[in-house]
Amino acid sequence: MIFETHAHYDDERFDGDRGELLAQLPSLCIKKVINVASTIGSIDDCAALAGQYPHVYAALGVHPSELDGMSEDVIEKIRALASLEKTVAIGEIGLDYYWEKDEAAQENQRHWFLRQLMLARETGLPVIIHSRDAANDTFSILKEKAQGIPGVIHCYSYSPELAREYVKLGFYFGVGGVITFKNAKKLVQTVEETPLDRILIETDSPYLAPEPHRGHRNDSRELVYVIKKIAEIKHITEKEAEDATWENAHRLFRKIRQV
Repeated sequence: MIFETHAHYDDERFDGDRGELLAQLPSLCIKKVINVASTIGSIDDCAALAGQYPHVYAALGVHPSELDGMSEDVIEKIRALASLEKTVAIGEIGLDYYWEKDEAAQENQRHWFLRQLMLARETGLPVIIHSRDAANDTFSILKEKAQGIPGVIHCYSYSPELAREYVKLGFYFGVGGVITFKNAKKLVQTVEETPLDRILIETDSPYLAPEPHRGHRNDSRELVYVIKKIAEIKHITEKEAEDATWENAHRLFRKIRQV
């Protein structure tokens, strides 16, 4: 059985076939899906999708590049929805300096990252972390301010050396289609060195489709390519990779019953 830990099925690119696609996933052995909010507007959409499909769960939070309009009222909305049975994480939250070079804007990202981390602590939920071009600040905040909060580094893109430090903090790593790219040598090395019990699988749908479908809309059916590549790197069977990531996801997202 396959556990998809990070998708964005509320995205408009699924408007034409969202219902049909989500309904068929369990028949393809994709038994559980976490749909992850990114914008303020997507918070309600993600909660609604989780309520509509038995196999879909919600992570609620605001992406660092989507903070326009962010306020304590939004925090209170997330807090209220976090009590729902199908809300299993706070995310995706974090830092993204790729587009944002202004120091004041980066400080605003850090403020709301920390605020949402504290919300995770208050609600007892794990976190889904986005970090792009912000390796030092992300790690420092998580090490110094988020001790004891479990979580996953989504779409991990940094060094194997930093990954070892995240393992010491107890974090998991989200591995998706990028692992199949020819230029993913650093990520392949990270997966090779990271304990299998710290690896989760994800798509980031509709983004980052794996080879051989790179450049097309991604969805959870493409996880078979991710599983195959992880199995190849770890010198295990695809079934062993599938089973391990299934167990890992349930260990982190503990509100979800393992059935």
